[in-house]
Amino acid sequence: MPRKPFAGMLCTVAVLLLSAVLPTAARADNPIVQTVYTADPAPLVYNGRVYLYTGHDEDNSTYFTMKEWRVYSSADMVNWTDHGSPMSLGTFSWASANAWAGQVVARNGRFYWYVPVTNRATGRMAIGVGVATSPTGPFTDAIGRPLAENGEIDPTVFLDDDGQAHLYWGNPNLWYVRLNPDMISYSGAVTQIPLTTSGFGTRTGNAGRPTLYEEGPWVYKRNGLYYNVFAAKCCSEFIGYSTAPGPTGPWTYRGTVMPTQGSSFTNHPAVIDFNGGSYFFYHNGALPGGGGYTRSVAVERFSYDTDGTIPAINMTTSGAPQVATLNPFVRQEAETIAWSSGVETERSGEGGMNVGYLDNGDYIKVKGVAFGTGATSFSARVASAAAGGRIELRLGSATGTLAGTCTVPATGGWQIWTTVSCPVSAATGTRDLYLRFTGGSGYLFNLNWWQFAGASMR
Repeated sequence: MPRKPFAGMLCTVAVLLLSAVLPTAARADNPIVQTVYTADPAPLVYNGRVYLYTGHDEDNSTYFTMKEWRVYSSADMVNWTDHGSPMSLGTFSWASANAWAGQVVARNGRFYWYVPVTNRATGRMAIGVGVATSPTGPFTDAIGRPLAENGEIDPTVFLDDDGQAHLYWGNPNLWYVRLNPDMISYSGAVTQIPLTTSGFGTRTGNAGRPTLYEEGPWVYKRNGLYYNVFAAKCCSEFIGYSTAPGPTGPWTYRGTVMPTQGSSFTNHPAVIDFNGGSYFFYHNGALPGGGGYTRSVAVERFSYDTDGTIPAINMTTSGAPQVATLNPFVRQEAETIAWSSGVETERSGEGGMNVGYLDNGDYIKVKGVAFGTGATSFSARVASAAAGGRIELRLGSATGTLAGTCTVPATGGWQIWTTVSCPVSAATGTRDLYLRFTGGSGYLFNLNWWQFAGASMR
C-alpha cells in the first residue's frame, strides 16, 4: 500500500503550515478538499444537497495533467462527502487526454455531465457528454462521440425557466448553442457570441484579445437577469462578470467578482443559491505543494447588492459558514470531512468509499456535530492488514477533550471489515469532532463509517 506523495506531504507539511497561522481549535475549512488536488468547481443543487463536480490535478503536475473527474456532496456546506471518481477519460472511447472543466445539469431524472476532452481522431478539444441516473454516477458516454467540436473548452449549461437548455463554452472565443430536450443534441447552428469591450470589458496589452473574457464561463439567471461569470485576463486570471436581459445578450460588463489572488495563475468560477444563501466557488493553490497545476477548490458565501450586483469576494481560509448541524446518531461515512491531515480515500469493498493510509497522528475533522444531551457510545467499521491502532474521539481540536478511545484490531486485510465500539463521555452540545488515529509505525487501519449512540439518538 504505497502512499501517494500528496497525502504524505499533507501529513508532514499541512499541520505545520496551518498551525503556524491558525488557532488549533479553528482549523481552516478552505480549501474544502484536502485529500487530492481539485480544480474547476461545478456545483449542482439537488434534493437538499450540493453536489460538487471537480477536475483532479495529478500530484506533482507541471501541466494540466488531468485524467478523471470527481464528485463531493454536502448538506451543510462544510462537511463534504467524497464519492470518488464516477467518470474519467476512459468513459469516452474516443478521448485521449485532458479531463478538463465541465458541468452537470439534472433533467428528466438523469444527470448530464458536459466536459472538454481531446478527440483522439482529430487532436482537437471537443465537448463530450456523460449521463447517469444518480448525481454520484457512474456516468457513461451518452452518445459515443463529441456533441460539439471546435477546439475550444470549458462548457457550461444553463436550463432556463421556459425549459430551453443552453450550452456555452470557449477559449479564446465564446460559443453558444440551444440544446434539444434530450440534452444530447442541439438545434440550429453553433453561434459565436460577439466579444465586445462593452460586453466583456477592455483588456490592455493584447491586441489579439481586446476584451477581458478568457475562459470558464458560468451562466445562470436570477430575478430575470442573466449572468455570465468568467475567468478574465491572463495570466494570472481574475473573475469578472457580465449581465444581459436574455440568454444570448446583449451582454454588459459589470466588473470584478474575485480579484487576482492565490498561488494559482488560473481560476474558475461557479455560483449557486442553496438553503437561503448565495455561494461562490473557485479554485486556488492553497494546499501544500499547490500552484497553477496543483489546484484546490474553495467556497465563499456572499450576498447580492439590492440591484443584483455581485460584490467583490476575496479568498479566505475559513470558507462558508455551516448551515445545518451534523447528526452523529445516524451512520456517517468516514469520508465525510470538513478538514483532514494525512488522510486518503479509496473505493471500499463494501461499496462507496473508505478512508485509509492512516499514520499515527493523522486525523479527520467533522464540524458542527450535534450531540444534544450526550452520546454514550461510539461504533466504527474498520479493517487492518497491519496491527491496527486506536481512534481517539477529540472535541474542539485534534488535541482537545478526549471523549473516548476505540481500539482497532488486526482483521487480516485492508478490506476485511469488522465493527468496533467503545464508551463515550463528555460529548454534549454541538461540537467539532476530531477522529484522531494513533498507533505504531506504518499504516494503521482503514475506516469505512462511524456512528454514536446515546440519550439523544434520533
